[in-house]
Amino acid sequence: MPVPTANLPLPRGALSRRAAIRSGVAATLAASRVLAPSLFVGCSLGIPPRAPTVRIGLLHSQTGPLAIGSTSLRDVELDAVERFNAAGGILGYAIDPRAPDTRSRTELFPKRATTLLDDGAVALFGCWSSGSRKAVLPLLEERDRLLFYPVQYEGNETSRNVIYGGQVPNQQVLPALDWLRSGPGGERKKFFLLGSDYVYPRTTNFIVRKWLAGTDAGIVGEEYFSLDTKDFAPVVTRIRESGADCILNTVNGAGNIALCAALAEAGIDPAKVPLVSTSISEDDLRSMPAAHVAGHWVLSSYFQTVDTPANAAWMAGFRGEFGQDRVFGDSMEAAWCLINLWKAAVEEAGSFATEAVRQVFAKGIGFDGPGGRMTIDPATQHATKYFRLGRVRPDRLCDVVVSSDGPLAPDPYPQIAFPGWKCDWTKGGLQPGPEVAIDG
Repeated sequence: MPVPTANLPLPRGALSRRAAIRSGVAATLAASRVLAPSLFVGCSLGIPPRAPTVRIGLLHSQTGPLAIGSTSLRDVELDAVERFNAAGGILGYAIDPRAPDTRSRTELFPKRATTLLDDGAVALFGCWSSGSRKAVLPLLEERDRLLFYPVQYEGNETSRNVIYGGQVPNQQVLPALDWLRSGPGGERKKFFLLGSDYVYPRTTNFIVRKWLAGTDAGIVGEEYFSLDTKDFAPVVTRIRESGADCILNTVNGAGNIALCAALAEAGIDPAKVPLVSTSISEDDLRSMPAAHVAGHWVLSSYFQTVDTPANAAWMAGFRGEFGQDRVFGDSMEAAWCLINLWKAAVEEAGSFATEAVRQVFAKGIGFDGPGGRMTIDPATQHATKYFRLGRVRPDRLCDVVVSSDGPLAPDPYPQIAFPGWKCDWTKGGLQPGPEVAIDG
């Protein structure tokens, strides 16, 4: 079989269970309940035992405060790989996934990524925080590899080496602000901005401040906390004293467990002062008592409760391998769409080479995912995304209360916050505007 790319690693034998354990995949799968042995031994229905393999890297935290959501993204990607291999692989190659633990530590992401690329990974999938993505970006550009990033983020970035699969503010936060200020949304006018202390919350809240300027709504408080913060009682007191009628929450990871507990213990009524969260999914809610979260709001593109045949089929297939108790969240759906988009692009290109795959994305490519159609915009390499707002039910799933009619086009550089900044990779790439100071 001819090798379909110049930068493909040499064909290898079937992936042994011992090699999988060394890679970190088998050990981490123990926490994921069940996975068919074919992933490890290369003997799936469609792949012969001695088929050549192509390696990919999965960059997810399986311990630490970000593991609450990241481990499920790893599981989704492993499930996709197993299905690819069972159906004959990609271009006749079995896909060999490696998933080292990045341990919720930003400095470990480029180290793990370097090892994966040194070992021949043709593409990387993952990262969670913007800090982790930005830490890996110079390496991606140096090695010219693609990262498929599945998490909502702040925008204000474009790279030829990243396919962005999560929502940006014009697809998530800004439509929510308009709805919350409307009659159906409760005519909220006093927003308290609460976030983790890193790039995404600070930049998102910068955009929020610009968006609300000149409206009849205002910001009555803004505070940030480290990812490992466990005591939110003092800030809940300040929220109450501020007179806020809405909390826009960009806290990430396990800190949301402590935050929701503190709000409940303080008797904050979600009907009067809702917590509106950008980084909580139904998958995360399973770690929180229902009494702490019911009635609050979640901003997302996908919810488990989206009623489509594609969603039902996806959940049933995943649960058949990873357990019937598994719950699904927005970034899981994005991760599933992205790895399937990568497969489709590789097959259309007839190659695993980065530039060949990138050229397919430059023409525009889409995938009918569990939550609806996702298309990668050739100009920005960001995804079109539905806007959906859900209210948390007593069973910790979400009723979709507001939804866009269709996927919204991405705008990584909303002009109200980043005047003059534009990106169109089909017409020369990034056009910088004046420098913008992200304060707050």
